[in-house]
Amino acid sequence: MKSYDDLIAGYQRFRTGTWQTQHARWEELREGQSPKVMVIACSDSRVDPAQIFDVDPGEIFVVRNVAAMVPPFETSPGQHGVSAALEFAVQFLEVEHIVVMGHGLCGGCQAALTQSMHGRALGRGGFVAQWIAMLDEVREPIAREFGTTGREAERAMELAAVKKSLENLRTFPCVQEKEADGSLALHGAFFAISDGILHRLDETSGLFSAAG
Repeated sequence: MKSYDDLIAGYQRFRTGTWQTQHARWEELREGQSPKVMVIACSDSRVDPAQIFDVDPGEIFVVRNVAAMVPPFETSPGQHGVSAALEFAVQFLEVEHIVVMGHGLCGGCQAALTQSMHGRALGRGGFVAQWIAMLDEVREPIAREFGTTGREAERAMELAAVKKSLENLRTFPCVQEKEADGSLALHGAFFAISDGILHRLDETSGLFSAAG
């Protein structure tokens, strides 16, 4: 695994390599960004959206957090990081697509399923517990059918989390308006770490299928 010093060495290679060979691209990005796609993904180090979708800098606007979750639209005081990023992407960058990408072996989804962080103090798992409590509603039927351990239950939770985030996205007025007029499309996706296959959600059937 990389250390901080390894990252600095990587930066130095970037400065003498990609920065030079793609300098025209960086000059263009200096003037601003205009991505057409927003990707909401997990913070997990194994699922980098730019690598999975093979894109260059400036091509996707990315938000990453535990379990790739989108909270519902709320007007209560607080620090609404995901909501702020969503607002910026939709209202100011005017992205045309939002992709919610869950993934296999997601620790956040596993914790939501087992409730292993439940009751922990803030700073000792409590923040995680509060965040993944968004999945409590979808957890119940999964726990009844599959239990709370094993890959079948975990995969069901991982897929349900994508659907829940899409549902929460649609509570935002700006998303509702733009989806209704056809200027914004929402997509659900799931990346399987075990085999490297991306699955796409068909919201009509509710099923995920391999993208290729």
